[in-house]
Amino acid sequence: MTADSHQAITPLSVVLAGGGTAGHISPLLAIADAIRSQRPDAAILAVGTPSGMETRLIPAAGYELATIDRVPFPRRPSMDLARLPGRLSAAVKQAGRILDDAAADVLVGVGGYVCTPMYLAARKRRIPIVIHEANLKAGLANRVGARFSRHVAVAFEGTRLPRARHVGMPMRKAISGLDRTSAAHAAKTALGLDPDRPALIVTGGSSGAASINRSVAAALPALAAAGIQTLHITGVGKAVMDDDGGLLAGDGYRQVEYVDGMETVYAAADVLLARAGAATVSEIAAVGVPAVFVPLPIGNGEQALNAAALVKAGGALLVADKDLTPQWLESELIPLLSNPQRLNAMARAAGSLGIRNADQRMADLVLEAVSA
Repeated sequence: MTADSHQAITPLSVVLAGGGTAGHISPLLAIADAIRSQRPDAAILAVGTPSGMETRLIPAAGYELATIDRVPFPRRPSMDLARLPGRLSAAVKQAGRILDDAAADVLVGVGGYVCTPMYLAARKRRIPIVIHEANLKAGLANRVGARFSRHVAVAFEGTRLPRARHVGMPMRKAISGLDRTSAAHAAKTALGLDPDRPALIVTGGSSGAASINRSVAAALPALAAAGIQTLHITGVGKAVMDDDGGLLAGDGYRQVEYVDGMETVYAAADVLLARAGAATVSEIAAVGVPAVFVPLPIGNGEQALNAAALVKAGGALLVADKDLTPQWLESELIPLLSNPQRLNAMARAAGSLGIRNADQRMADLVLEAVSA
């Protein structure tokens, strides 16, 4: 029997850990799909926490989800810090039971609170660990896990993790396979936009962005006067109201809480105004969308770092949250939307940095780890 035929009939058990935000869950699901495409026989189990978005998104994608307790790592001395050893020990035991019950051949971690106990449990069992880090500035869990792994992948070149391989950001096929030019007319129509007018699409991510919402609302008269239509994805429960307490309305303006399927947004947007989460930056590069990034003003500055290469290449603009005023939108964004040649150049620059097959690269890395 050849090695290949043995591999083909040997069951494969893959456990993927990550969650909390769509930025972790989306690449996890893309990796799972790519593994299943290459190894239809694989048993795939995802692990998250009981309170994250994964409790909805992972079962909806057709994958089984197990959960362990969330163990945050306090940054300052506190009672939570004093309780950390006990909480972490309990979570590692939970993680170990999950790995044992699944008879895991490999653990794939994408970051988040759930990953540290999973990495520690896998290391104890000598289960191969594969890591994907989405941000240019690596998170704590993956910095820990990378010490136990020879199979470390990163979305952004320059991420500081030992033995890191630059593979890009795993994403859904509907996004990685998108042709914006051919899809633009139908996408604008589907979103209630005029296919013949320039379109600004604004999104603050899955949780919305109140500061972006306020500035865009104040700039609506100037946008409309310039012939620009605006689709405003406000975030769930973050509708933008007018002074009379009704939903904000205006010429060429439409607001929705969310859009199911960001590929439609990417195809329809002449410019996307958004936060600079790792997945958003990577997807924009992959499909070549001109963008204005407004990094989240809190945290460790990772969003500005995520966007830096794309901005340097000329594929996007960067503006600080405090500087995103109605005046900035009038003086910078409106001229950009009124300049098709510049938009085309930005799209080409963004696309030159895009990686569309990161999911397949990750599946290859997982199978490599299993066979090592």
